Amino acid sequence: MDVHKYEKKTLWVVLLTMATMVVEIAFGLSTKSMALLADGIHMGSHVLAIGLSWLAYVLVRKAQNSRKFNGESGKILSLSGYSSGLILLLFAVVILYEAVRRFIEPADIVYREAILVAVIGLVVNIVSAFLLHHDHEDSDHNIRAAYLHVIADALTSLSAILGLLAAMIWDIPFIDTIAAVISSAVIIKWSIGLLKDSGMVLLGMKESHTHDHHHHHH
Repeated sequence: MDVHKYEKKTLWVVLLTMATMVVEIAFGLSTKSMALLADGIHMGSHVLAIGLSWLAYVLVRKAQNSRKFNGESGKILSLSGYSSGLILLLFAVVILYEAVRRFIEPADIVYREAILVAVIGLVVNIVSAFLLHHDHEDSDHNIRAAYLHVIADALTSLSAILGLLAAMIWDIPFIDTIAAVISSAVIIKWSIGLLKDSGMVLLGMKESHTHDHHHHHH
């Protein structure tokens, strides 16, 4: 397992995501787009989560080079993966709450700008997914968590784009909201899977590979 390789890759993704987050939040506020602001705030969760993944690799490297550390350095990665899963779950709930609130009090959306930035978000996530792409055999919960965050974010961006397009074409603004709700439901499912898997490792239980199908390589 190449920890150093993952450390570099995760750092790149953190920097890329951070830049995008700033742009999306700024545009989300100026265009009043729920989807965009959700995506920007969600990007913030990735900066945190993938930043955590990066930190875990730094700690593992230090632990491996340290004579004092006598624990299992691999557990650091599972702990990071677990924490990352919790962050993912929390943000899915936040998106859900925001969507419901917007459903009750609709706001005007500047569609074209909102779609443009959502597309930028999607492109950034696709680039990040390629960076974090790993073989299932030598992966760990940490890189998997980082990868899931990026894929979840791509999904949010994609649903924002589709929701905004539908809302713009047929003038049904609440499609934007429904798209956000569907995304968060999927993200909740993923985060629970991640929590289960990494939690089992932390508790020293054996991992079952049956529910891992969404992660296999295409």
